[in-house]
Amino acid sequence: MSAYKIEAGTAQHIGGRPRQNDRVALYTAAQAPGYVMAVLADGNHSPIGADQVLLTAKHLFDEYRVGDTANLARLRELLRNIALEAHQVITMNPLAASAEPHSALALMVLTPQAQVVWAHVGDARVYRFSGETCAMRTNDGAYVEHLIQHDKLPPEAARKHRGSRLLNNVLGNSLKAPFVTVGWHEGLQAGDALMLCSDGLWQWFRPEELAAAVQRNTPRQAAERLIGKAGERAQGKGDNCSMAIIKLVAPPQETPGYTVEKMRRAV
Repeated sequence: MSAYKIEAGTAQHIGGRPRQNDRVALYTAAQAPGYVMAVLADGNHSPIGADQVLLTAKHLFDEYRVGDTANLARLRELLRNIALEAHQVITMNPLAASAEPHSALALMVLTPQAQVVWAHVGDARVYRFSGETCAMRTNDGAYVEHLIQHDKLPPEAARKHRGSRLLNNVLGNSLKAPFVTVGWHEGLQAGDALMLCSDGLWQWFRPEELAAAVQRNTPRQAAERLIGKAGERAQGKGDNCSMAIIKLVAPPQETPGYTVEKMRRAV
């Protein structure tokens, strides 16, 4: 029997924007039974880039074949390839020059062996919760360090990269290839939860608030409450708000499928 069962869901809200440019989805793999992918693309001025991310992720995940055990190195490479291939297709789109269909990205894959691999580009985030504690959250620290070490930027200039079109770390930036940060965790168990979300959500919450909302509610209930609170805190001026939540819960105990009757004593 599995040590946990999965409860999952996605949710979106347009926020104070004129249209929804984010995209979020959950996928299973055609040739990898028991594997689950969550993908979130945070579009900038257009949904073109975010739409392409979902198409690329679904296509490459369907092509992924597994062996007898999960290969974490191959899964990390899969997530990098999704990000880089989506970036290439977006930049080749004839509308890219004028529409700037940039997109941040958060991806994760869960394996049947209680493992998770994640990747992100830009300011879409990945969270891992243990109960009501935030055990991990992504940020752009690795990219800032890359700009300092590889591009030889002064630390202060590297930290202000979001203000520069040249340095902004997104898919679809024709001036610079995306920097993909990858991580993984083994030993998932009941009580853990995972979350992808756009900055339209996470900027309004402390990590502990997100962890508590996910732990105390079903994914749907948590999403409804978080979206409501984000809208309240943004006072009608918030960005598109999107998320994918995956909870690992203890499976229900099996009850015997039979009844015991007293035997009558023969006289």
